[in-house]
Amino acid sequence: MSLSSARTTPRPRVLSGMRPTGPLHLGNYMGALHNWVNLQQDYDCYFFIADLHALTTDYADTSELQNNIKEVALDFLAAGLDPGRTVIFKQSEVMQHAQLFALLSMITPLSWLERVPTYKDQQEQLREKDLATYGFLGYPLLQTADILLYKPDFVPVGADQVAHVEITREVARRFNFLYPAVGILPEPKVLLTPSPKLPGLDGRKMSKSYKNTIMLSESEADIRAKLKTMVTDPARIRRTDPGNPDVCPVFDLHKVFSSEETQLKAAHGCRTASIGCIECKSWAANAIIEKIAPIQARREDLKSRPSVIDDVLANGKARAIKRAQQTLDEVQHAMGLA
Repeated sequence: MSLSSARTTPRPRVLSGMRPTGPLHLGNYMGALHNWVNLQQDYDCYFFIADLHALTTDYADTSELQNNIKEVALDFLAAGLDPGRTVIFKQSEVMQHAQLFALLSMITPLSWLERVPTYKDQQEQLREKDLATYGFLGYPLLQTADILLYKPDFVPVGADQVAHVEITREVARRFNFLYPAVGILPEPKVLLTPSPKLPGLDGRKMSKSYKNTIMLSESEADIRAKLKTMVTDPARIRRTDPGNPDVCPVFDLHKVFSSEETQLKAAHGCRTASIGCIECKSWAANAIIEKIAPIQARREDLKSRPSVIDDVLANGKARAIKRAQQTLDEVQHAMGLA
């Protein structure tokens, strides 16, 4: 294939979003954002800040929402999302999301939403919040509307998130059965992306809910201080005790950020007790700091030019609305509303 013909071939479309809960942590970066940056090379990308989704659990206190949106937008651009190649936008500014959500709610059985595993799981985890709301129950359907509005070929997810896309496929299938007008809502496929195990400081999954995170924008001093408190192999009590890197959360960080040489050195030193946990943690800190230094430099530059973020989101809004309205027009026509 010639270079010119390759350029004229439409690229497959992908779409994903991220809730604005404030600055992103290393788990957000390695689990999603890092993959999104790599996808830009080969896909037509739509990535959005899911501020409507934030309201499904945090509707009672929205005082930090606008600031959180700006922090996430900063991290998007600093990490390498390119507005010249990718549509970056704020979900609530494209009201077609809410409109399609309302239309799809007319055809979606209640039982489909009640059986979503995260519905009961999050109610258990977030008992301090009143989640007995229509918005929280309908979260998966809003997610479905987010996806189907742009007719993506793929939705990039980790292996543990495949089930989240299935309800989208079911709703699209039901819509196309009820309104058989040349498959208005194509079923998106799952695009499995790398999702490395990235533990938090306490050994559990890195999450703001657990208060065990290392932020993408964290200073070098804070990263080193936090890592010194990170749990290690529980069986290694004394400095002279040999350890097992296979059960050590710090070594999981080495697997993600350190060179192969450093990994081998850390694993050998741990098993033979020739190094202590503090030294092992310092090597992990070195690797993390080196990895995120360019991102932090770009972030500082963007913070000094706030109009850049505003311009990117405004441009993304216009491009997203244009594409979203096309789908909404087709759906309204199929349902007899236009």
